Amino acid sequence: MYNFGHKSTSCEFEWVGNWSARRAKLTPNREAIVDNIEKKRYTFQQIDDRANQLAQVLIDNGIKIGDRVAILAKNSIDCIDLYFALSKIGAILVPLNVRLSVLELEFLIQKTKPKLLLYGKDMLEKTTELKKKSLVNIYYATGVDELDGDPSIRQLFQDKEPVPSNRSALNLEDPSIIMFTGGTTGLPKGAILSHRLIFWNSVNTIISWGLNPEDVQPLLFPLFHTGGWNVLLLPFFHLGAKTILMGDFDPLDTLKIIEEEKCTIVITVPTVFLVMANLPQFKNTNFDSVKIFISGGAPCPVAIMEKYWARKKLLKMGYGLTEVGPNNFYLPESEIKRKPTSVGFPVFHCDMRVVDTETNDEIPQGNVGELLLKGPHIFSGYWEEPEETKKTIGPDGWVHTGDLVKIDDEGFYYIVGRKKEMYISGGENIFPVEIEEILYKHPAIDLAAVIGVPDEKWGEVGKVFFTLKPNKQVSIEEVKEYLVKRLAKYKIPKYFEIRDVLPTSAAGKILKKDLK
Repeated sequence: MYNFGHKSTSCEFEWVGNWSARRAKLTPNREAIVDNIEKKRYTFQQIDDRANQLAQVLIDNGIKIGDRVAILAKNSIDCIDLYFALSKIGAILVPLNVRLSVLELEFLIQKTKPKLLLYGKDMLEKTTELKKKSLVNIYYATGVDELDGDPSIRQLFQDKEPVPSNRSALNLEDPSIIMFTGGTTGLPKGAILSHRLIFWNSVNTIISWGLNPEDVQPLLFPLFHTGGWNVLLLPFFHLGAKTILMGDFDPLDTLKIIEEEKCTIVITVPTVFLVMANLPQFKNTNFDSVKIFISGGAPCPVAIMEKYWARKKLLKMGYGLTEVGPNNFYLPESEIKRKPTSVGFPVFHCDMRVVDTETNDEIPQGNVGELLLKGPHIFSGYWEEPEETKKTIGPDGWVHTGDLVKIDDEGFYYIVGRKKEMYISGGENIFPVEIEEILYKHPAIDLAAVIGVPDEKWGEVGKVFFTLKPNKQVSIEEVKEYLVKRLAKYKIPKYFEIRDVLPTSAAGKILKKDLK
């Protein structure tokens, strides 16, 4: 499928895939990773040494340029070691979602055919089932102790000398990661993230967001998600800034780390921001070091932002997707409260168009249309799915995001919703995010989601799912009346359901496909 390491292009450089070595040369003694799981701290030199050691183990196992290596594990230093080791070789990382079933994992493994699978202790039961299917020849455990007779990758590489591996220069187009999308509309697709995408996303992020080497972030996204790698971890590594490696989400521990490690940028999903803000300790956490809180993964209700504004700290929205970036916009801090529901302007090296969802013609400013993105930070296609790739990347290089946006008269962009989430009721387009924004302002509602459901008369109508804040009560009729006072009649959902919890992904996004 790919001509890995080809020698006929000017995009080939020795630094491609060798970021850990280059950063270690420039700032060897600066802290790179603070492991909050194992309570250890690593400099850039130590990270590069570990990557070189692990690369030797992988090479000893026959791993070469273009090979896939999968990992099924929660966030750990081993995930980071593996990424930089594979990059040195030119092999491809395949992170697997730890929440998938054995059947779903089998599908992803058969599609990518990894030569080796690393797995964490929490994944032993699933891995045991996978072994019965003989899909992968080599298994290693991540962590100190062996699992099920499989040796610990960490013990294996710690016996190796940290000698830089000799390998040919890589091409910027060579794949670095195969990142599976959430599969919200069908079977997951493996987005190919090249070294080019990772480099240009990093450049866009650093220069558009104004990052600097003194910045510190807690890593709150899972490392089987593009947010884990590309929102800030790899841009921070590129820049020489510090990342706090967090484990399973603990809101109280997260507040503690933000304060103790003097984090400057905190990025996570709206539901996580809400959980932290609802803690009693939120009011007393020292946020002096924080320059900005950024919400991603889903539209963030202003009601959640206001909880942070009340602490004299700005919270704003970002936007991205696995296939592009994922960092594509920047909203200036001075405009956050004036344009709270906007994601701002395109990052430096990114072109955008807003087109009619049927004709693909550009539409007048102020109208809602599909967002198209183009630039050096787009993905290379879906792994072994040329037809799906053609549906997403047009012949002119524009990526169809499936997201609906509008641009106001000052040029600010607004994410209105997903094309597939929009529903048509009686001929009118209904955007769930507009209704959800109002629901989040209700004093008794904690989480809310709106979907379209079939209706014999109107074609589709809205259905609201919501949870209640602790010690709060409200009836469905009261919620409906609340919306009637704030929305046009045709936008009022027909059905309402109170839930104890709403289904969420590992990244914290509400899973509307499960609600359907």
